[in-house]
Amino acid sequence: MKRLLTLLLLATVVTGCATIKNVFNDVKKENIQPPTPLTQFTPTLNVQQVWSDRVGKGARTSGIRLAPAYADGKLYAAGVDGTIEALDAATGRTLWSKHIGQRHGWILHHGKNSQRWTGGPTVDGSLLVVGSLEGEVQALDAGSGAERWHAQVSSEVVAPPAIADGVVVARTNDGRIYGLDATDGSRKWVYDRVTVPVLSLRGSAAPRIANGVVYAGQDNGKVVALRLADGATVWEQTVSAGEGRTELERLQDVDGTLTVADGIVYAAGYHGQVAALIAQSGRPLWTHAMSSYTGVALAATQLYVIDADSDVWALDLRTGASDWKQEALKYRWLSEAAAQDDYVVVGDLEGYIHWLASADGKLAARVRLSKHAIQAAPVVVGDTVYVEDVDGKIGAYRIGK
Repeated sequence: MKRLLTLLLLATVVTGCATIKNVFNDVKKENIQPPTPLTQFTPTLNVQQVWSDRVGKGARTSGIRLAPAYADGKLYAAGVDGTIEALDAATGRTLWSKHIGQRHGWILHHGKNSQRWTGGPTVDGSLLVVGSLEGEVQALDAGSGAERWHAQVSSEVVAPPAIADGVVVARTNDGRIYGLDATDGSRKWVYDRVTVPVLSLRGSAAPRIANGVVYAGQDNGKVVALRLADGATVWEQTVSAGEGRTELERLQDVDGTLTVADGIVYAAGYHGQVAALIAQSGRPLWTHAMSSYTGVALAATQLYVIDADSDVWALDLRTGASDWKQEALKYRWLSEAAAQDDYVVVGDLEGYIHWLASADGKLAARVRLSKHAIQAAPVVVGDTVYVEDVDGKIGAYRIGK
């Protein structure tokens, strides 16, 4: 477990597992900037809700960005109350639902002792994998929810695992990265060369796998590339230097979403920069000075980034130059972003979902899922986007022309 777990909110750091709601109840006391009021605009995009439902209790006070996963017409979601469900993505109908108890020794305890899911879910073919605050990686059959295997790791799993080529890769909150056999959960390798700083942000970047290499962000401001087969280090590259006189000023986590495409790794660090790294060597192709804890979202020609003040940026994919910056959502502590056709979609702390035009960043549409914060990236599948709030409510929205 990290020596000090913190949650980054509002360009400040709050010790412990605080929530957005708790922090904003004390805005004046903490001298935190209030969210920018929403202004009226004329929508240029038609958005219709397809369905909504609630899966368990969501992320609640864990401070984790829990998002559903889509595969083969199904949506999978998990919550810190131990719920795991499969839904029909078209209708929201529950296909199966279950709880798995905590394990103490060889005994499985059910009832109130449910595993508290915080990492995932992730789906690959018939394999569904999820991680817990108890340091367990659980594999289920995606079609039925039947348990396949479980594996104990060293610390909390607070980011979705990755799956490829028969290996499940899980990043734990103490900085380790595990490679587990996808068939039975046995340990193939572990990367444990990272020293976690005294102060770090709450959360971890989900590992990404491409062409037999694992790419992962670390709390020391680096992106590391490991061979999927044996966990050997291919390269390391610093994205955030963490310079400053105090521990707060030296926060340097790479906690947000990494993206890998066309031989380039795109990443963002807190108190650092957005970087395009050559996947083979880690050499920077370009960098753009910016502080972000939500990572990056990739489109055809642009990279979308939410900065530490919740301004939305579009950067040119080839050069890193700024195409536009949207400040209308400043201090609304936006979720991770997602690209959807000619738009970028984000959620905010009051349960609103916003669509911005990719051409100029202008607001195109807005709907409200709930009154609870949206922290995780929306899941885009064609013309439909699935969004989950911290209370476990999921909404499906379809955009029209």
